[in-house]
Amino acid sequence: MDSLSFPYRRATPDDAAALTDLVDIAGEGLASYLWARQVQEGETPQDVGRRRALREEGSFSFRNAVVADEGRGVVAALIGYPLANVPDPIPDDFPPMFVPLQELENLAAGTWYVNALAAYPDQRGQGHGTALLGIAEGLARGLGRRGVSMIVSDANPRAGRLYERCGFRAIESRPMVKETWDNPGSTWTLMMKEWTD
Repeated sequence: MDSLSFPYRRATPDDAAALTDLVDIAGEGLASYLWARQVQEGETPQDVGRRRALREEGSFSFRNAVVADEGRGVVAALIGYPLANVPDPIPDDFPPMFVPLQELENLAAGTWYVNALAAYPDQRGQGHGTALLGIAEGLARGLGRRGVSMIVSDANPRAGRLYERCGFRAIESRPMVKETWDNPGSTWTLMMKEWTD
């Protein structure tokens, strides 16, 4: 990741606010829905997101992010990490909302997992998604992963089309468990790009 070319670079703590925005965009509001449950007195859901982005460890950490920054600030981001080769079993007390997501993620064991990929709405169509997926593939190959994976909602067909254009294919789907999260989607789909070399 240290050999990135302009406008792509590793994220820093200064990018926490943009990463918070972009993770929420990528998740179609799921992140802010979850952060709202964790607010402390005087906080907003975005404050919780920024606090999480600033962590040194964890799936949503600036340490796992690559951003597009053309000199005026972050316009797009990729957050991802390698998945274990053998997934842990899903515990009985696992939150039901996350069971379908975890089941799909477990099918992608041994890949480099794209947790979030997003651009601000006014920056879409500039090629950042394609470039960042290329960076993800380079990171995956550099770590000896068997491929790249991500989970996409059926409410985001634009993302699905981008992934298909970049060589990803649908592997398996699960119905969403939405609780009170307001989202038009009904299905999560695991998409993967694998290689044999």
